[in-house]
Amino acid sequence: MSSYYHQIASAAGHPELQEPVDAQVCVIGGGFAGLNTALGLVERGVHDVVALEAHGVGHGASGRNGGFVFGGFSRGEQALLDGLGPDRARKLYQGTLDAVELIRQRIHTHHIDCQPVEEGVLWANWFRDPAILLQRQRLLADSFGVHWERIGPGVLRDRLHTDRYHGGLLEVRGFHFNPLRYARGLAQLVVAGGGRVHENSPALSLEREGSGWLVKTPRGSVRAEQVVLSCGGYLAGLRRRVDAGVMPIATYVMVTEPLGGRLGSAMATGAAVYDTRFAFDYYRPLPDTRLLWGGRISVLDRPPDAVERLLRRDLLKVFPQLHGVRIDHAWSGLMSYARHQMPQVGRIEPGLWLAQAFGGHGVAPTTFAGEVLASAIAEGDGQWREFEHYGLVSAMKPAGYVGAQASYWWHQAGDAWKAWRESTSRTPT
Repeated sequence: MSSYYHQIASAAGHPELQEPVDAQVCVIGGGFAGLNTALGLVERGVHDVVALEAHGVGHGASGRNGGFVFGGFSRGEQALLDGLGPDRARKLYQGTLDAVELIRQRIHTHHIDCQPVEEGVLWANWFRDPAILLQRQRLLADSFGVHWERIGPGVLRDRLHTDRYHGGLLEVRGFHFNPLRYARGLAQLVVAGGGRVHENSPALSLEREGSGWLVKTPRGSVRAEQVVLSCGGYLAGLRRRVDAGVMPIATYVMVTEPLGGRLGSAMATGAAVYDTRFAFDYYRPLPDTRLLWGGRISVLDRPPDAVERLLRRDLLKVFPQLHGVRIDHAWSGLMSYARHQMPQVGRIEPGLWLAQAFGGHGVAPTTFAGEVLASAIAEGDGQWREFEHYGLVSAMKPAGYVGAQASYWWHQAGDAWKAWRESTSRTPT
């Protein structure tokens, strides 16, 4: 299913692998995790890198997501503290903040044409209870040294013309961009640095060959000393326990027609927005005055018409003044989730590395993971061991699909119940 990003992207690409080649490192997967690893290697002097992508660069979640760039993981900050303790939790969280700055630096240094909008990322409170905002703001400041700016209800209504929200927090260092253009920019940097990127070159098999590996594609092969698996929700079927460790989950996105001045009836901010529910909406204004709107998770990879029906309903709950706008693009895509809601990053066999399960919060964490793996392979750095607490655990498929959907519905119902309870009380904003 083609996304808005794919439809406005240029057709230039990378050649299919059509011969046997040798490499120091073979990266399997042309999304953010794989491309960041390949680029990190090239930047560290390892130029003999081959990256293989089954379709086109950014075909999966990396080219279909909402384009939010901000710190943290899918696993919440308190859960991260509870699992790792303050020092290790802060170290991992800081890795994602450093990744945000690295993304910003790469965009500006290399003039990557990905339409960055540096007006922050806004967390809008769906509920009347202000403690939701205060508790997270204090937690981030006290435990992670991060300050999110408090936005009062009145100020927020001036920026988002809806009565749906009750204040918010602004992550001022966050931003948003066109993720597919950025992914393609990363691929170009890999090639410019001496690496190779091959599209339409799925890895059909991965076999041990002496102390290294042999990766076969339909029309070629790669003999490599080391291999990185970074296939996300689009499982390659190369290692059973790797595929068993993640749950491919669909999420949905749509993009409106160009709204012109009508966009101002809904938003007077260029920030990207998501809300405080477990089952949250996320959206952002695009440079051509369209509105990108996403949300929901499901085990079903729905067709565009079904995605549009669901998300239009969500849009009008927040901005009823946009009734009747035309939806020009709607799509779904697969994200990879682990049961522990953290990325699976590290070495799983001698010379075999893994980066997957970024759980719908992957732009900064995939960059962090790429740096960690590149540093490990090129320099012997052991930072990857910080992720060992969250390793390969079975996603318990197929029962896990039922559990994941039931969990989402349960939390969605909890969000609805809390909102209803507040609507019948006099809880102050």
